[in-house]
Amino acid sequence: MTALVAGIFIASAVVTVMRWLQVHDRRLLPLAGFFLMIAAAESLEPWHYWRSALQVLGAACGLALLPMLDRRQSGREPERAASPRP
Repeated sequence: MTALVAGIFIASAVVTVMRWLQVHDRRLLPLAGFFLMIAAAESLEPWHYWRSALQVLGAACGLALLPMLDRRQSGREPERAASPRP
């Protein structure tokens, strides 16, 4: 079961990096780091020291993502969908 869970996290990281290559949104990098750290942690035995360390690093990646998501768009109005004018 642990190999399956690790595989799911690795697949998530690959999809995230592929998406980053398309859009170059820097918010995707901590997300990919999170997926990789958790995948590495899941691949280790529960008693292994590095499992806990990798889980903490994954949590740090998740916390690094929070300020990036909370930033207000200063000086820019949000994009609106084009609507036909009457």
